[in-house]
Amino acid sequence: MCVTACNHGPYGESNKEYKKQVKELSKTIKQAPLKDSLNSIGNWVGTTNFSLRKPNFVVIHHTAQNSCEQTLKTFTLKRTEVSAHYVICRDGTIHHMLNDYLRAWHAGAGKWGSLSDINSSSIGIELDNNGSEPFSEIQIENLLRLLENLKKTYNIPAANFIGHADIAPGRKVDPSQYFPWKQLAEKGFGNWYGDTAAIQVNPGFNNLNALRLIGYDVKDSTAAIRAFRLHFMQDTITVLDEPAQKILFSLSTKF
Repeated sequence: MCVTACNHGPYGESNKEYKKQVKELSKTIKQAPLKDSLNSIGNWVGTTNFSLRKPNFVVIHHTAQNSCEQTLKTFTLKRTEVSAHYVICRDGTIHHMLNDYLRAWHAGAGKWGSLSDINSSSIGIELDNNGSEPFSEIQIENLLRLLENLKKTYNIPAANFIGHADIAPGRKVDPSQYFPWKQLAEKGFGNWYGDTAAIQVNPGFNNLNALRLIGYDVKDSTAAIRAFRLHFMQDTITVLDEPAQKILFSLSTKF
């Protein structure tokens, strides 16, 4: 619930614009199809069985900017045409910028498995971080709290917590090699692997098929390998050496 302060302060004008746009969208939803589109083929009959489209993925980003204030400004200027549902500052402050049921413009061109319109089925979370520094402890703590709430509220599968680099290999590198994916996976947000020391990779194991099975777009195989290693090995190497193959083999057997 928005309190009086929502219409004041540095983001008072953008909050008013948000309300205005939501009001316009609600008008569109209330309308039946245009009469001209039905007058020769049938009639509008409103069903009683429907609901809002709920999010099924969470995509995590780093802002690649130098302050939370800079990011909030970027997301409140119409000309930038970028947004996210949540922004988490270095001090742990969480800014909720868009209703979870609405479509934010955070993922851009990307693909995960057979899904190519990521924005339409995901929640975007931006972490205030320039990409070349560790994430603060309180920032990750509050991210975990937020993820727990989202997972419970929308019944999001553990495997559907992913990074921007995962869905856009070669184009994006966030949330950077400093992001603690293992810590998230241990809490139930994202896939991870166990001890791979004793794993024997089958001689006929197909690396690209395994990457594709996990969800990666392998059109650019080098970029896909880099995105995989960024997530699961926290480096930016573009080769699937033996340790990487063991991890990939372990993960692919879960599908």
